[in-house]
Amino acid sequence: MRIGTLSTRTSVPAKTIRYYEEIGVLPPAERSPNGYRAYGTDAIERLDFIKDAQATGLTLDEIATVLRLRGKGESTCEHVVHLLDHHLAHLDARIEALHATRTRLVDIIERAKTLDPAECNDPNRCQTISPRHEGSPAVAHEPHGAPGAHPHL
Repeated sequence: MRIGTLSTRTSVPAKTIRYYEEIGVLPPAERSPNGYRAYGTDAIERLDFIKDAQATGLTLDEIATVLRLRGKGESTCEHVVHLLDHHLAHLDARIEALHATRTRLVDIIERAKTLDPAECNDPNRCQTISPRHEGSPAVAHEPHGAPGAHPHL
């Protein structure tokens, strides 16, 4: 089958299929005499595996490692469990950080409901987010790059 058909059957864009070939997670397609890529059903199975692996949080590099091990005939179970444990720990840390962020936002919103807009006269800050006047403590926040920190805050 040609790349367009493979793309349709797997819901993977043709550009992505070409990229997967380039980085080695999808074996290069055979070429027809006119130069078109020709794929077998094994490409569908491989792309389905890649999508399933990505859905668990594995990166393309990690998927490539798993596929290399499989290609050598090695068992990948222990390696994959280790990778998934690592991703689970990262996910748990992210969830914890998100809960902390949510709590912080609820507190800010509740405090903001009590603020007087007429007192918001500092051109360098919004008192809802960052109060600095006497009697109103600054809202604690995580530094940029901390787990759970939103990149735009």
